[in-house]
Amino acid sequence: SMTPSEFLARADAVLRTLEDAVGNIGDNGDIDIEASRAGNVVTIEFEDGSKIIVNSQEPMQEMWVAARAGGFHFRWDGTRWIDTKNGAELFDALSRYASQQAGAALVLRA
Repeated sequence: SMTPSEFLARADAVLRTLEDAVGNIGDNGDIDIEASRAGNVVTIEFEDGSKIIVNSQEPMQEMWVAARAGGFHFRWDGTRWIDTKNGAELFDALSRYASQQAGAALVLRA
């Protein structure tokens, strides 16, 4: 496991990357999507009013995702954030959930 400060640094990097990725899509104008951050929580909002919420859970050293598709927990495996149930990588999974909610193919990447 990571030290608390390692976890916080990695979690912050994820949330920053996510905000930037959503911002890049939103700036390109075709798709109405925006991200806002408050502390350890990033909320992505879609045109239909639906949301994806991503937040860090320091005690468990996990990133939690709440999407229309459900609730998911991701844990650092030494290289990537991986879904504790199905092994999906965090940004791949977020791209899938966001595509479902936007009704268009989105890739959330740095």
